[in-house]
Amino acid sequence: MGPQSSKQLFMRDIAGRTSYLGPQAAASTSIHSKMILIGLTGNIASGKSEVAKMLAERGATIIDADELAREAVRPETQALRDIVKRWGKDVIKQDGSLDREALRRIVFAEQSELDALNRIVHPGVARMQDREVARAKERGDPIVVCVIPLLFERSLVDEFDAIVLVDAPRPLRLERLVTNRGLEETEAMNMIAAQMPAELKRARADYCIDNNGSLEELERDVDALWSSLQRDAVDTVKDTRVKGSDVHAMGSDARVMESQVSIS
Repeated sequence: MGPQSSKQLFMRDIAGRTSYLGPQAAASTSIHSKMILIGLTGNIASGKSEVAKMLAERGATIIDADELAREAVRPETQALRDIVKRWGKDVIKQDGSLDREALRRIVFAEQSELDALNRIVHPGVARMQDREVARAKERGDPIVVCVIPLLFERSLVDEFDAIVLVDAPRPLRLERLVTNRGLEETEAMNMIAAQMPAELKRARADYCIDNNGSLEELERDVDALWSSLQRDAVDTVKDTRVKGSDVHAMGSDARVMESQVSIS
């Protein structure tokens, strides 16, 4: 374990310039050597998939829980059989694959049903994520980003060296779901309501990207984030992690491609 390093605090001013505001004392706990493990999260339609794409373009290794969830429920898997056992063959397409739209209408209308789905799918996703992280560590990948929509809801904060939250105002996220995905407003509202409010997540995030403007602004904020992550990757792994309300704020106003939830 190496010495403690300081966090970097960024904020965008009204002219759109990103300014460095000085160090914030912080540290992080990790069992990982020569690699930093980042948790990237955000509520539905916040834009976390676009941020993940930008980080991949800059050299990060991306492990996406939604992609793993699709693998976990492919035909002939135990998870898919358990889904059929609970919700019947109406959630299966003619080709034997999961009808995500049909299942989504069921589980987002009732929290207990969503909880049941998560109990079926998440164990397999966690195993695959652990496998991919281990492979990345063996390769010596310096920055690994796990994209996990329900990171806070599943109490996974302490598994990562840093947490990046992508956020956008609730009305904007609702508009994206209805306009860009073609969802009915009631269904979109149910999907938003099923997740923990972003306000509760911000206090525990190490970096926060507010994503409600242009793609160019989002690119600049991801550049700032990437530079900070690279500095952390060069440093030796921190000895301790301070939990609390120190937040990296990088204002961004970006119209983005929405992230896919595991059954969307």
